[in-house]
Amino acid sequence: MSGLRILVPVKRVIDYAVKPRVNKAQTAVETNGVKHSMNPFDELSIEEAVRLRERKKPVEDILAFSAGPAKSQDILRTAMAMGADRGLHVVEEKTELEPLGVAKMLKKVVEDEKRNLVILGKQSIDDDANQTGQMLAGLLGWSQATQASKVELDGETVTVTKEVDGGVETVRAKLPMVITTDLRLNEPRYASLPNIMKAKKKPLEKKSLADYGIDMSKRLQTVKVAEPPARQGGGKVENVDGLIGKLKELGAM
Repeated sequence: MSGLRILVPVKRVIDYAVKPRVNKAQTAVETNGVKHSMNPFDELSIEEAVRLRERKKPVEDILAFSAGPAKSQDILRTAMAMGADRGLHVVEEKTELEPLGVAKMLKKVVEDEKRNLVILGKQSIDDDANQTGQMLAGLLGWSQATQASKVELDGETVTVTKEVDGGVETVRAKLPMVITTDLRLNEPRYASLPNIMKAKKKPLEKKSLADYGIDMSKRLQTVKVAEPPARQGGGKVENVDGLIGKLKELGAM
């Protein structure tokens, strides 16, 4: 088989351990002064790409890609410390990138960089859109496998297992392919200090949206962002009859 040229998109998001707060204007989640890190699903994608190489698969190159503010360079360096060979950063401070725009950009990167496998997180934990991978596969006309919990490669054939309600589903397709990752796929490694130092010397190319000539005009409008209503406290009943009476009172029976 020909060598694997893997593209792994990564996104800078609010750290998963931080409780998001709605801004005063109720237009978005507050991001100023909040800790950011790599989207957890994207960590799985980098890890899986590196593991393919460690399993002696013919991986020629692993390219980590991100689009966003200058600080996104940090997560690209993390991706390279985890094992990616190089990074590509589309620097954009002002435009709010939407899934379709990102998918169009990734299509250009795939074509320019001659990729034959894209591994990306099934969703980012900030907007939870779960759209970019599917849109990219549609734009490229490639096979796709979503929410992967296991990836196996045999020549040009990729077998992907994913969890579904009540069991697992297995799909098989030929390269080129788009795969989106789920949490049970692997356990991402920590970037060691020596690898962090090595990552500083790996190539990191910077581009702008203008370099791709893509229409990034907004198609979505956020009407309002609000905190979810506070949960009401539970109540106690003395016996089964009391429980039945309470359920009837609430209209649940």
